[in-house]
Amino acid sequence: MSYTIEVYRGNQKSERNFGIYALYVMFYPQLVAGPIERPQNIIHQFYEPKKFEYDRVVIGLKIMLWGFFKKLVVADRLGIYVNTVFSNSYHHSGLTLFTASMFFYAQIYCDFSGYSDIAIGSAKVMGYNLMENFRRPLLGTSFADKWYRWHISLYTWFRDYVYTPLARKARRNRFKLLSYVVLIFTLSGLWHGANWTYILWGFSAGLSIVVERIYQDKVRPHKYINRWWLRFFGTIIPAIIGCIMLVFFRAPTVGDAFHILGSILSFKGGNLFKGTPPINFYYCIIAICMLFTVEVIQEYYPKIKLINNNSVVIRYGGYLLAILIILMIGVFNGGQFIYFQF
Repeated sequence: MSYTIEVYRGNQKSERNFGIYALYVMFYPQLVAGPIERPQNIIHQFYEPKKFEYDRVVIGLKIMLWGFFKKLVVADRLGIYVNTVFSNSYHHSGLTLFTASMFFYAQIYCDFSGYSDIAIGSAKVMGYNLMENFRRPLLGTSFADKWYRWHISLYTWFRDYVYTPLARKARRNRFKLLSYVVLIFTLSGLWHGANWTYILWGFSAGLSIVVERIYQDKVRPHKYINRWWLRFFGTIIPAIIGCIMLVFFRAPTVGDAFHILGSILSFKGGNLFKGTPPINFYYCIIAICMLFTVEVIQEYYPKIKLINNNSVVIRYGGYLLAILIILMIGVFNGGQFIYFQF
């Protein structure tokens, strides 16, 4: 669809070489779930001669290594706890269900962003540059900012091909523009699967952005927008609400989702280790802390280059340790990418 639309709009010349066109459509690193590339970003790269470049290959392998770490070491281990709780949601307390929802937030992020890193890294090894698909959404300072950073290629796809054409016809009608935001997110929920749970998740995500936009325009003083405490709460509160909204995404049915939400809002405590070994719960906490530490460094301390670093300790010790952890924890417990199941 991207190719057809871009050719129709005149942004891309129609491709006369069938082999190049087939390679664009079936380029395996990003074929299944993205990044969803535009033809003008990738087709011209298929015409460029490729030579072996040591530095490029090493950077690509490092990106892939970080992707495998997020997928195998973080996401799959979080999934053990999440699957145990959500498969028996009627037998767990509100506190346990809320904890599982928070773990699922980190799980699906590491699972899908890990896949994207593997796709981007493997393409770079071969000499191709794919667009960034995740930009540390856990550190976003608002609902909108988190979505700008999450599955960027899909977000920009809906923005450019659905929202923008509708917005041009709205003629600055505030109500229509905000309703289109809800519509786009509802469609993104339907994109994940023909199930009411996904539709409700998309609708709630769009509604959260609309409420936030109205709040920003009418209530929040703009002079306080850069205060550190506002950025802090802008990061924490949307994350907590986002975890709760993801209940619709993870629950098997709408009835199960509302039961889980009701249990969470009851604020009842309970045994966090019911049905799962305590060691797995503590491991999940450690894994999330490791992930959060790395992403904070990437976000706020960019001078500390974790991928392309000249430090001998990071270059050899850090990556060898990551490989060892992946082999010890991840490989023998790895599972299917959960995002492919939706």
